[in-house]
Amino acid sequence: MVDFGGHEASCGSLEEATFVVLPVPYDLTSTYMPGSRKGPQSILEASANMELYDDELRRETYRSGIFTLPSLEIDARGPQEMIAAVEKEINGILDRKKIPVMLGGEHSISAAAVRALYGRHPGLSVLHLDAHADLRDSYQGSRYSHASVARRISEICPIVQAGIRSLSMEEAEFLESSNIPQFTSGTIREQSNWGKNICEKLTEDVYVTLDLDVLDPSLMPATGTPEPGGLGWWDVMTLLRTVATERTIRGFDVVELCPIPGMIAPDFTAAKLVYRLMGYIVGAHELSR
Repeated sequence: MVDFGGHEASCGSLEEATFVVLPVPYDLTSTYMPGSRKGPQSILEASANMELYDDELRRETYRSGIFTLPSLEIDARGPQEMIAAVEKEINGILDRKKIPVMLGGEHSISAAAVRALYGRHPGLSVLHLDAHADLRDSYQGSRYSHASVARRISEICPIVQAGIRSLSMEEAEFLESSNIPQFTSGTIREQSNWGKNICEKLTEDVYVTLDLDVLDPSLMPATGTPEPGGLGWWDVMTLLRTVATERTIRGFDVVELCPIPGMIAPDFTAAKLVYRLMGYIVGAHELSR
């Protein structure tokens, strides 16, 4: 297996790492276009070909320590069992006081990471970047589907959604009766200080879950359910930089890359996004010292 960032970026030991990368190649509940199980490996392979000097941050983020775990073994019994396995693995990372970085795979696994983080940080909130609301109570007979992940997270802790531009009537009705702040891709474009507006809805401790289809499909076509009208690269970077600076990001995931054979740009974009967010987190930690 390839380490995140390649051999040069590997810190050599788990003890020395700031970030621990957990690949979870799982897509049992995926609908429309399966294949996100191949996402983690594609992100790792692309990351091995990145320049490790970050031109925006003017640093080599990997020097803060990145350790890559082996891909998590898939539990084929069902999503509930898989979520339990992911939660156990994330708890192991947190026991070592490391920042978990999970690479999916489908979005259902994010609920497990949130559950683990919430056990350590009871004031946790979640920033959910996605094209889809993922607020169905169940989908295709499962309450642990990728289409229900935000609903399950909302039952654990506060969640703030950004980039949403696709939802069902059930989800729209649920939103009307809930207090979930939702910033659609359309409303984001209408607000001059949208990054700060979103950040103000979050608590001090934050987990970020990022479905790559939050990006416009012109930039990120390699997802199972692409939606037009998405956010651009710098939109997402502005938001992540703001949250990393003004809040404490305790962990994050990047999910739903569905690689397209022969098209490497989306894989590289995903890897760069992961590395850049690591850099924002490290920079924020140094400023707080």
